[in-house]
Amino acid sequence: MRLVIATCSVDYVGKLSAHLPTAPRLLLLKADGSISIHADDRAYKPLNWMNPPCVIREESETKGRGKNKKTLHKWTVENKTGDTLIINIDEIHHDSDHELGQDPGLIKDGVEAHLQELLAEHVEVFGDDWRLVRREFPTAIGPVDLMCKDADGTSVAVEIKRRGEIDGVEQLTRYLELLNRDPLLAPVSGIFAAQEIKPQARTLAEDRGIRCVVVDYDALRGTDDADSRLF
Repeated sequence: MRLVIATCSVDYVGKLSAHLPTAPRLLLLKADGSISIHADDRAYKPLNWMNPPCVIREESETKGRGKNKKTLHKWTVENKTGDTLIINIDEIHHDSDHELGQDPGLIKDGVEAHLQELLAEHVEVFGDDWRLVRREFPTAIGPVDLMCKDADGTSVAVEIKRRGEIDGVEQLTRYLELLNRDPLLAPVSGIFAAQEIKPQARTLAEDRGIRCVVVDYDALRGTDDADSRLF
């Protein structure tokens, strides 16, 4: 992984065009070939990015003499569809490389993993005439727990947690942003499913148009006898 802190401007040219005026930013280049541009806010969310596979071309130009001598850098990043990210760097404040090695990935606890299996078998929990497309649906930033189709044939990404908190909503939001860029899938809506959903997480999810579903784990396993309940 390469970390570059630089004063730069950024232009994205493709299906949509976007411009970031000159300011100090973090440029993050990963071993998978992706690049993302971050500000010192917005938590995890980059200002702009390019997913792999893409090609990065770096150019430098020195201007002026003596004390006025200055080296300007230009990074041109292009993906296979022809979209281009142009980064004009006025000054590099930090540039370092770090070898992180192979990541072991996210290991889910037994209940959460089993909950995913059960919901994959019982997608009717989310609605009538729903069908499962795939478990662990792959994206460039990790797999979505379930990809489903609702009764109208619309794609729905389902993120499953034992306990639903804000970080789970943020994770699903990242998936949805990426999935909705795919014209073969879009529009993709989201469901945040958990045994318990914290009020703050529910508020954030609903504000982002994500539906919340509280799941009865024992009922899905067939160990809950509704007739024996007091309430």
